[in-house]
Amino acid sequence: MRVGLKYLPEEYDAKGQLRLPFLFWLILLLQARTWLLLVMAGASRQQGNDLLALFYPDRQSFWLGLALGIPAAIGLLLTGYRQRWPRLWQSWRHVLSASLLVSLLWQGSSLLQGAFPDSPLPLLLTLFDLLALFWLQTQPRLRDCFLPEHQQVE
Repeated sequence: MRVGLKYLPEEYDAKGQLRLPFLFWLILLLQARTWLLLVMAGASRQQGNDLLALFYPDRQSFWLGLALGIPAAIGLLLTGYRQRWPRLWQSWRHVLSASLLVSLLWQGSSLLQGAFPDSPLPLLLTLFDLLALFWLQTQPRLRDCFLPEHQQVE
């Protein structure tokens, strides 16, 4: 029995997988922002320490940011292996959401302890994290990208 397609054929790639929304890629980059900053700091050797100190004056925050970015970095790699590891891929949306939730709790506890930032950037990133978590949980097309029945079009 053949089921009708929920999405247009253009929404599928050459492998027959439902294409990931562009915003999903931005969320992965948002979550892996500490890793991106580390790469940028490594690329600019002379100003690397200054760049890291600007965004992460507290070293503990830097290490926590790296740890919280690991699921997004793995998620970037997993996108190419959706068909090979379908069970792992199915659960990865929840892993990304849990990582965002932990990040939000950490940022909220920092604010409650009176560690108000000098610039609005941390508050803006917290808002983006909140919006990303909401979008990961509510966007139907993204949810379908993680379901096995939308991994192959016949």
